[in-house]
Amino acid sequence: MAEKLALLGGEKVRKHPFPPHPIIGEEEKRAVMEVLESGKLSTFIAQSGELFLGGKKIRQFEKDFTDYYSIKYAVAFNSATAALHAAVVACGVKPGEEVIVPPYTFTSTATSVLMHNALPVFVDIKPDIFCLDPAKIEAAITPRTRAIIPVHLFGHPADMDEIMAIAHKHNIKIIEDCAQAPGAIYRGRLVGGIGDCGIFSFTETKNIMTGEGGMLITDDKEIAEIARMVRNHGEVILEGQSQRTYRSDILGWNYRMTEIEAALGIVQFSKMDKLNQSRIELANYLAAKLADIDGLTPPVVYPDVKHVYYVFAFKYDETRTGIPRDTFVKALVAEGVPAGAGYVKPLYLNPIYHENKPFIYNYYGKGISYDKGICPVTERLYEKELVLTAVCRPPATNDDMDDIVKAIIKVLDNKRELAKGIK
Repeated sequence: MAEKLALLGGEKVRKHPFPPHPIIGEEEKRAVMEVLESGKLSTFIAQSGELFLGGKKIRQFEKDFTDYYSIKYAVAFNSATAALHAAVVACGVKPGEEVIVPPYTFTSTATSVLMHNALPVFVDIKPDIFCLDPAKIEAAITPRTRAIIPVHLFGHPADMDEIMAIAHKHNIKIIEDCAQAPGAIYRGRLVGGIGDCGIFSFTETKNIMTGEGGMLITDDKEIAEIARMVRNHGEVILEGQSQRTYRSDILGWNYRMTEIEAALGIVQFSKMDKLNQSRIELANYLAAKLADIDGLTPPVVYPDVKHVYYVFAFKYDETRTGIPRDTFVKALVAEGVPAGAGYVKPLYLNPIYHENKPFIYNYYGKGISYDKGICPVTERLYEKELVLTAVCRPPATNDDMDDIVKAIIKVLDNKRELAKGIK
């Protein structure tokens, strides 16, 4: 007889928490203490033109990115949201213009467009890798379309060759959202350096972290210069001047990273490839274990890409398992395995796109739909098919992955009892 489910009063498979994340070592602690002992925590407030670009740690962190990505410019921000907003501005998007985004992503991929009084247009995703579907982009392009923000969701690269071809055809800018994919590779190229600019996130849940923080990278000097101005109140240091001028050519914000965050970032970035490799090995191990379980489809990985597994997302077929997806996840969580059902609600179903629309829609929103049904693949994944867990990451081990598999098998073996217990 199968073990009694924890949801129905039985013992948990996993009786202790999974290993904590992020990993904070002695190197990170020393880097932070070095900044604290220096007393130079922000440095942007200094009046020299040099420090208009940030302090020593910030500029080192940016240089590490330009070196790693073989790209000309990197601009550090206090969040990826801020970097996305700056990218929309720097790519020349104007109020009332449109930016194509996927609906299955963190909210700021789309709200960064609204922040600049432009309009997000949602295009559906592919059902296997969960990234923007190039086959559906052209139908959404209008004379007002100025940019596309492909998201490398969960760590798998989007189809950048196809997306770039569409962008070149229509003279549209590409802003790569790499918040969940630092170090991911698409056909021999690091994501973030393929489009006009790329954005990275360093919140504490990410593959590498600074607590909060973001980075914009680009080969375009104008994009970099405008991004720096947006980061720093719209101010600019005029060529040949050593002192700050309070001339503001554009509207800017205080989106500046601190030296403490940059110090953390330098250390974490040096470990990124090693940390990503651990994620890949854990994911491959878990995927192999799940492949033989009827009704579960492990993550798809396209040829010639490197998936860096911000989270481990797999598809669930309740017609084959005999258990509704949400019930399955509830039972899995009860067994001690952190899991989520469906990721985020499709962004266009949130109130900000309906009863709380920004004023810009009064002038330019005609013809843009945010009705339920516009992105059926996303809605199906959210409502019935997708399951994800964020514990497939170091310092977890294969033994931890085995506990996930044991819990899944236990739940599926008890589907009759589960059905009786939830009536």
